[in-house]
Amino acid sequence: MGSLFTYFFESSAITIFVLLLLSVYFVATFWVFLDRFYILNSRIGEEAKSLKSLYTGESKSVANSSLIFTYLSRVNTPNKAILEAASSDAIRVSTKGLTWLSIIASTSPFIGLFGTVIGILETFSKLGAESSASLSVIAPAISEALIATAAGIAVAVFAYTFHLILKRKAYELSSLLSSQSEVILSQVNEEK
Repeated sequence: MGSLFTYFFESSAITIFVLLLLSVYFVATFWVFLDRFYILNSRIGEEAKSLKSLYTGESKSVANSSLIFTYLSRVNTPNKAILEAASSDAIRVSTKGLTWLSIIASTSPFIGLFGTVIGILETFSKLGAESSASLSVIAPAISEALIATAAGIAVAVFAYTFHLILKRKAYELSSLLSSQSEVILSQVNEEK
């Protein structure tokens, strides 16, 4: 723990800024993931129940808890346009934050690399002022500079993984909404 404090106290303002920014990215990544994962899972559960009741004939319409219920309650006869609008709106609202995950996944390695480059530049400028520059002096300084790259890659791995997990959950939700729409439209066509 002492070496971590030493690292921060001996680092430049840019290196500290890079590590703080990557820390914010890391927290934001987990925040977005946990929030959206919970929301998508609960909505998938509700839509699955609604679809099951439609398939089994227990209900002629979607459940009141379905995301497309409010759209259907406003029209006399369900049509394809209103169901597509309902599905599109539900997916848009449910997937807020996914863009941030992709931005974080793509930019954090570059931010980490920037911190490493600054750390290496500082190391070489310090070494230029010294009379001896052996490997035992250079190696620890370069390894400390590489911490920023490691942090950037770690953040990117989590952000990209979480983005793919949430994207799959959004696909499941979209599929459930689409299936409900098809069942409702088939019931409307049978009534005609």
